[in-house]
Amino acid sequence: MLSISRSIGVVLAAVALTAVLLSGPAQADSLPPPNWSGLDVTSYSGPIPHSGTLIEQVPLDPALSLPSAAPAYRIHYSSPDIRGYPATSTGAVFLPKQPAPPGGYPVIAWAHGTTGLGDDCTPSALPRSARDTAYLSHWLDQGYAVVSSDYVGLGTPGLMSYLSGRVEATSIVDSVKAAHQLGLPLANRWAIVGQSQGAGAALNAAQRATALTAGTDLDYRGVVATGTPANIETVVGLGGPGFPPVTLPAALNVYLAYILAGFSDASVDFSVPAVLTPRGREVLELARTECYQDLADALAGQRVGDWFAAPLSSIPWVQMSLSLYMGTPFTGYDRPIFLGQGLRDVDVPAPSALSLYAQMRANNQPVELHIYPDQDHNGTVLASIPDSTPFLARVLAP
Repeated sequence: MLSISRSIGVVLAAVALTAVLLSGPAQADSLPPPNWSGLDVTSYSGPIPHSGTLIEQVPLDPALSLPSAAPAYRIHYSSPDIRGYPATSTGAVFLPKQPAPPGGYPVIAWAHGTTGLGDDCTPSALPRSARDTAYLSHWLDQGYAVVSSDYVGLGTPGLMSYLSGRVEATSIVDSVKAAHQLGLPLANRWAIVGQSQGAGAALNAAQRATALTAGTDLDYRGVVATGTPANIETVVGLGGPGFPPVTLPAALNVYLAYILAGFSDASVDFSVPAVLTPRGREVLELARTECYQDLADALAGQRVGDWFAAPLSSIPWVQMSLSLYMGTPFTGYDRPIFLGQGLRDVDVPAPSALSLYAQMRANNQPVELHIYPDQDHNGTVLASIPDSTPFLARVLAP
C-alpha cells in the first residue's frame, strides 16, 4: 500500500499532467467599468476600527442585485491585510424576498472565485455572471441571506493576496460580523459556500471560523466547497526555466500569474522578480491590474517556463513560504465539510481536490465528497445544488 505522502505525490503529478493534456474552457467577456453604488473606497484613508467592524453601507445599485433578492447593500468593513495590519474590505449583502423566519435569516457567506487582483475586478461593483446569479439566487430562494466578501485589497487600498488562506479567511468571517451590524433580521447561524479561489478561501475560513468568532454570538455550522485548489503550491514551487515544458491552457497561465503577483507582494523577505525574465516581470505587473479575461487574452499561448530566469526553488525556503501563504488545511475542522468536484474540470483538475479529500479522511475530518463525472469547473457549481441544498439545510437547522 502506498503511503499517504507518496499517494499525494502521485496525484500532484497527475495534476500537472492533466493540466498539460487538456485545453481550457471558453472564457467570459471582458468586464464593464465598476459601479461602486456611491461607495468608492479604492483610495480610502480614513480611520480603521477593530477587525470585523462595519464602517459604511449603501443600498446596492439595483443593476448589481440578484433576481431573488429584496433589499441589497454594499458594505465597507475592517479586516487585516497579509501582514496583519489594519485594512478594509468591501462586500455585498442580499436578503431574500420572503419574510424573515423567527430568529432571522440564516446566513451564507459566499466566497467568490477568480476575477482578478485589480480594483476594476471587484465583484460587488460588477454584475454577477449568469452562473453566480443562478447559484446565489437559489440560496436566497431557500430562505438564506447571502453575504459576499470581495476580500481585502480588491476595491480597497493594497493588493488582494490571491489564494492567501489567512487573508481570505478573515475577510469572509469579518464580512459576516459586519453584516450583523446592519440592523437586518439575520440569524446567528451561518455557513460558508465557495467556488474555485473561493473554495480554498471557504475552507480556510471554515477551519478558523470558530476561533475568529470567539466572544461573539455567531454560530458557524459548515462549509460547501466546489472546484477546490488544494496542494497546488507544490506544483507552483517547481516553476522555472523550461518548466512546464509545454504550453498550458490560458486559464492556468492566469492563475499562476495571479499567484506570483500575490505571493510576491506578500513576501517581504525575498524577491520573486529576481528569478523572473523581463517577460516574467511584465506578466507580474499585468497580473496586478488586469481582470481575468483580459489577462487570459494577454497570456494565451505563452509558455510559463519563459517567465523564469532561474528556478523558483532557488529562493531559500520558498516551498515552505508558498505552503504558509496558499496551503489549504486538511486538519483542524470542527464542522461538516462538503467537497464537490467535476471530473472534467481543467481549471482545477480533479486530483487537486481528491488529494485534499484523502488527506482529510486520513486525519478523521468531518468531510463528504461528491463527484460529478460530466461536469467541468463551472458546471460543477450548479450541478452540486441537489446535494449541497440538503447538506446546508441539515447543518443550518435551528
